[in-house]
Amino acid sequence: MADFNNYQNRMAQSRAQSGEMIDAGLRAYMLRVYNLMALGLAITGVAAYGTYAFAASNPAVAQALYGGPLKWVIMLAPLGMVFFLSFRINKMSVPAAQMTFWVYAALMGLSLSSIFLVFTGQSIVQTFFVTAASFGALSLYGYTTKKDLSGLGSFLIMGLFGLIIASIVNIFLQSSAMGFAISAIGVLIFAGLTAYDTQKIKEMYWDGHDSATTGRMAIMGALTLYLDFINLFTFLLQFMGNRDE
Repeated sequence: MADFNNYQNRMAQSRAQSGEMIDAGLRAYMLRVYNLMALGLAITGVAAYGTYAFAASNPAVAQALYGGPLKWVIMLAPLGMVFFLSFRINKMSVPAAQMTFWVYAALMGLSLSSIFLVFTGQSIVQTFFVTAASFGALSLYGYTTKKDLSGLGSFLIMGLFGLIIASIVNIFLQSSAMGFAISAIGVLIFAGLTAYDTQKIKEMYWDGHDSATTGRMAIMGALTLYLDFINLFTFLLQFMGNRDE
């Protein structure tokens, strides 16, 4: 009987130690995801402001970037990079995938540099910090909640497709009322997706993955949360941003 009790105690201790190792691995993995995302945002910010400052002092460059056909290339290039990274990441090394993410973040900064032409610098900074606080709270909820958010995620993804279609239509209609509605719905959708994506990234972690697989997963997780942050920021900016007259 004593031997049986000792066996049970050893098994309980083993399970507890295994659980602690998994928790430690998960924390390290999520920290890696957030660090990659934060660095991507930093690259985007530097690229955006640097591009704007350079264009502001060079009218010919400004005309080429914001007034000519090149602006469409700048707008669509980040989208192309997202598809490239999503479809090719499993065949790429971790350093190559990470470098592709950095290039994508820089291209996104180039694309977002035009916001400095529309909104005041102060309102851009204020909106960024509001976005960061909101994103942090929503992501923390997604990480800690015991509630399954998969049903919410499916609904939000369907809403996202509708939002994309409405945005394309409004490019031609140029309706301010429709634009306001798109911004409001966009904030709600990406607020929900932040929590949902965080939970999904957490649940995809498995301590049995090799380092290369874990590295690729961390990059894709960072890309997902990066996109949530950027979209939440741009939609909030439509509400909070003071336009530069």
